[in-house]
Amino acid sequence: MNYRNLGKTGLKVSELSLGSYVNFGDFLDDKASTKILREAFDQGVNFFDTADNYSNGKAEISLGKAVKGLPREAYLISSKVFFPTMQGVNGRGLSRKHITESIHASLKRLDLEYIDIYFCHRFDPDTAVEDVVQTMNILIKQGKILYWGTSMWEPYQIIDAIRYANNANLIPPVVEQARYSMLTREEVEKERLDICREQNLGLFTFSPLFMGVLSGAYNNGIPENSLLAHDDYAFRRGRLTPKVISKVKALAQISMDLGLSTAQLALAWLLRLPELTTVITGASKMEHLKENLSAINQGEKLTTEVLDRIDKILSD
Repeated sequence: MNYRNLGKTGLKVSELSLGSYVNFGDFLDDKASTKILREAFDQGVNFFDTADNYSNGKAEISLGKAVKGLPREAYLISSKVFFPTMQGVNGRGLSRKHITESIHASLKRLDLEYIDIYFCHRFDPDTAVEDVVQTMNILIKQGKILYWGTSMWEPYQIIDAIRYANNANLIPPVVEQARYSMLTREEVEKERLDICREQNLGLFTFSPLFMGVLSGAYNNGIPENSLLAHDDYAFRRGRLTPKVISKVKALAQISMDLGLSTAQLALAWLLRLPELTTVITGASKMEHLKENLSAINQGEKLTTEVLDRIDKILSD
């Protein structure tokens, strides 16, 4: 495993990490999810990502059970706040009330004393960014979180938070979490890479395989018991356009030439960027985890010629 610096925090984060969006608390029972997490940990993964709304809180519970007994200093856990998780009109957003109640609920579900990184899951237009920064600093002073970050915030919103924190002598966000894959490039490449570079901000990316599409699993249709076969995720089937599948099949030829799987190629392509702190992967099967982890140290295969071939496919 390789580790990368999280901005200026001094934290070292494994360049591949494990998320819990669908696999924990939904598709896997606690025994299976624990087995996958422990294997990831044994292979050097030290960062595990979750959120209060994943599987209606069950993902946090499952993740908390999976890390039970591991040395707390050896791993990092993040969770998130924003989406509706409680009753009433104040049961969502980034008000000080909802953030405070949400961190208490997340800590209880995870059965932890603190969360390493707490993300504002989206920007809240109804709450002043100054209040969000102040609330996160209160939680840091209370020892409930160590660092905080943003997820899917527009670059100017991130800059506003950093600027206010610096002017008020408060702790700014240290990381942005954004969607990024071969098939979803604009959100990161348009502005976030520059912002993170300029501000020495960490960048965590999720959905690196485009909900499994870049693994090639859907090249010949939707397999039974796959993620997109479930009614809960039917709305995502619109991603399986003929053009997308054509690109994935073309990428599969490149990966075959390099002795990689399509998933490994997709992950190695992301890891080539030094601005990325970690790529958050998901795994519902042990073989998927091992395949993903094998993408590490494959960057030397991505020569200029190979990257040009990939860019041609992706830009068509």
